[in-house]
Amino acid sequence: MVELFARRLRAAFLFTMFSFLLSRGCCQLVTAANRSFPSTLAPDFRAFTTTCPIYGELSENASQVSYPELKTMLSSSNIQLFDVRTPDEFQAGRIAEAVNIPLDTLEESLKLSPELFQKKFEVKPPGKDDNNTVFYCRSGNRSAKALAIAYQLGFSKVRHYKGGYTEWIEKEGK
Repeated sequence: MVELFARRLRAAFLFTMFSFLLSRGCCQLVTAANRSFPSTLAPDFRAFTTTCPIYGELSENASQVSYPELKTMLSSSNIQLFDVRTPDEFQAGRIAEAVNIPLDTLEESLKLSPELFQKKFEVKPPGKDDNNTVFYCRSGNRSAKALAIAYQLGFSKVRHYKGGYTEWIEKEGK
């Protein structure tokens, strides 16, 4: 009886490890395909495959900025803050110093040359290795999508404010 249990336990362990390896391999393939897909089809393909975690992605906590961290970054002027909500939402209220780049234009905006980006948004473009680039939206969903888009484009240290504008207003008492 004990031997049967041990065999089943080993089989379950091996199955779990094999599944993990296959899923990581699948995610590597999806990530590679997303990077090489023609730019006209990439957004649709990415939307279809975003349920697969990005291979090699930073841990969820490493890619997030908390309210106190955001306050510190803003007070030290050490931030590139991008609001990925719609222009109407942005006009209705925003975090000071934020630049509006709606989610549906983010990918093409991040692909602009530094000169065109600066001309269009009147701010320095984010660098691929900058660790002070932060996205936010209303509640953290669109900013998480923005994060995935930026990762796909090679921005390896971007982060997002998961609490979003809703938490900001709540904490700021406005």
